[in-house]
Amino acid sequence: MSTEPSETAEDVEPGTPDEPARTEPAGAETDPAEQGGGPAEQSGDAAEEGGDAAEGRQVSESEAELLAQRAERERIERRKAERREPIEAGAKLSGRAADLLAAVRAVESGEQPVTAVFEEAAPAPRRPAPEPARPAPPVTVEAAPATEVVAAVRAVLAQGGAPETLAVQTAGVLGEGAAEALRADPWQLLRVAGVRPPQADGFARALLGSAAGPDDARRVRAVTGWLLEQAAAAGHTALEMSVLTAALEQQGVPDSEGAVRDAISDGDVLVFQDPLPEAGAPAPQRVGAGAGEGQDGTEEADGADRERPVRVLVGLERYAMAEESLADGLARLVGSAPRQDGPDAEWERAAAAAGGSGGELIRAVAGHGLVLHTGGQASLAEPAALLRAAHGLGLRAWAAAHDPAGRARFAALLEAAAAGGAGTADEAGAEGPGTATVAGLLSGAEGPGRDSDGALRLDLLVVLDAPRLDVEAAALVTESLPDGARLVLAGDPGVLWSVGPGRVFADLLAARVCPQIASRRPDPGPLGELVSGIGAGELSQVAAPGKEVVIVPVRDAGEAVHRTVQLVVDSVPRAIGVPAEETQVITPGHGGAVGTRALNAALKERLNPGPGRFGGFDPGDRIAYSPARGRTVPGRVVRADADGLHLSCAGEALVVPQERVEQSVRHGWALTAHQAAGCRWPAVVVVLPGDAVPALSRPWVYTAFSRADRHLSVVHGVEQALPRAVAEVAAKPRTTRLPVLLAPQIPAAAA
Repeated sequence: MSTEPSETAEDVEPGTPDEPARTEPAGAETDPAEQGGGPAEQSGDAAEEGGDAAEGRQVSESEAELLAQRAERERIERRKAERREPIEAGAKLSGRAADLLAAVRAVESGEQPVTAVFEEAAPAPRRPAPEPARPAPPVTVEAAPATEVVAAVRAVLAQGGAPETLAVQTAGVLGEGAAEALRADPWQLLRVAGVRPPQADGFARALLGSAAGPDDARRVRAVTGWLLEQAAAAGHTALEMSVLTAALEQQGVPDSEGAVRDAISDGDVLVFQDPLPEAGAPAPQRVGAGAGEGQDGTEEADGADRERPVRVLVGLERYAMAEESLADGLARLVGSAPRQDGPDAEWERAAAAAGGSGGELIRAVAGHGLVLHTGGQASLAEPAALLRAAHGLGLRAWAAAHDPAGRARFAALLEAAAAGGAGTADEAGAEGPGTATVAGLLSGAEGPGRDSDGALRLDLLVVLDAPRLDVEAAALVTESLPDGARLVLAGDPGVLWSVGPGRVFADLLAARVCPQIASRRPDPGPLGELVSGIGAGELSQVAAPGKEVVIVPVRDAGEAVHRTVQLVVDSVPRAIGVPAEETQVITPGHGGAVGTRALNAALKERLNPGPGRFGGFDPGDRIAYSPARGRTVPGRVVRADADGLHLSCAGEALVVPQERVEQSVRHGWALTAHQAAGCRWPAVVVVLPGDAVPALSRPWVYTAFSRADRHLSVVHGVEQALPRAVAEVAAKPRTTRLPVLLAPQIPAAAA
């Protein structure tokens, strides 16, 4: 297992500046995934107050992302403040914290060897979390770093030999005292996206001279945090202890175990002991959580349970708290949903009208607070029918997509369902169910608003493209739902997982803690047949009488670029009837001879040549705008002026300030698969150069190929590596704790 960003990190850009040269294969180049201080945290745009007036109002994707991130940061700080009350000399510590502190002191005094530290610590029984307080997020946006703060940071960066272009990001991450913080601790530069330990070490040596050594406590602490952030960028919510210590040794930390002990003692990271799964054993219970406790609340001497093998995990508090909050929220939804032996007459009539797997979905939602729905693009008709039926029964029903384009597509589907009479007749009003983006819903900029307790005013929420939910977003969603609400997570399990940490949808599917409805609506035509086969691990040849699928073999990178441009500019418009502006290119990485940078340069030269007077962009350029980490919104450049770069993204106008352009905007004729996830185009050209083999996997191919509605061209330069990737290369594993956290809270009968 690696702590470096996996295939998910390649697609986090835009949102980070170009980093120094890497050692990864060129076709699979990955850009930094940690976006601290990125445009979402630095923007000075203001958003209007939400509340009740937010219903039906839609703001830009950037505003929604900014508001949701602000809410997340405040939630984290609030939870951290609750946990970090003043403690004198460890006197008030208890349970796991007291055990860990005692273990650390024992090692320091020589009473115990280092290897015994984490074996002796047993966590205290975990008590059910109280109902979370859910104040409505303030509809405000952080101001951009002050000019004088940026100037001071720029001077320190110049003194240390670091690129001055990092000044805005650094000021955004470190705050008003950024310059002083860097002088006192140069390794704080590691908190800035794209900076790696060798660069931070060079910066520190330039400022501190010979005092900057590999065993400097400041360096050890910063590198430990950086490694865990890199693990989060790769999708892990925690790391095994041995993996973290090995990674620290690779970064030149002399005493890796001591570094982890210090991080635990200082509260920088948390430690967990989770039971290892055993063949044929029931769902795992966390050590000390529910084990050895009888039904009457008395302790049982069950030595076998206590001696069950465990794995020791460490993780950042931010992601650990989010994962625990998510588990608590899901358990609350399951436990508070109305229970009934069977659907009542109205739900049953709605289910009968929908029929098939759509009817099964309605029946499941009638009696359960949490339901998973799986299927491809065609299966979205079933959540649409569910929402119309629920709205007709008087429920406040909403759907949330991840971006404005997905919201618009599903809104159109809802209208089609209403016109076709799907489900129960809509008796609750002419407006029908609501649609929003996830970020807009959480921030209050979109959606039904919140009640006096801070919960969303709704009875049913369907989250679309659920595999894209990371643990932080999923935790915010569950915390925002009132008791008795119903949550449906709908998505295609074959696509790439979230860019952020966790694999929420996959973990829930594996845990089987709630009803799972698999749609029986296949995606139609040759493209649907091809993608379905890929999901099953087979890359089969399909009949395409209408040229729905075309394979274009190439021998080298130069030919791959030439053929790609030819397809977009000439062949697809002429033979398929899809214009260039509706054709999307997808390639595995940003760098290399056939990465997004090279392809975008070639396509711009043919489709919209210009001098690039504003940060390399001209009016009419296709762009990919990233308001936050892992979020990409395709759009176009409208114009540029003193205010910044004016964009049109999914029909919404927004302005990116000049200092944010380099970090958050890229040309968008060519995207990576993660950037393209959640979007669909009439025609897609997937480019597979020879050096892209290491980046290929079944989820990557599935995601890239399934972005096409009418036509798919494959510029094929990887020969047998493509079918081999589909058949043999599954998603890279992620270390998460959600199944273990859910096991003691949701009984098997709930599934």
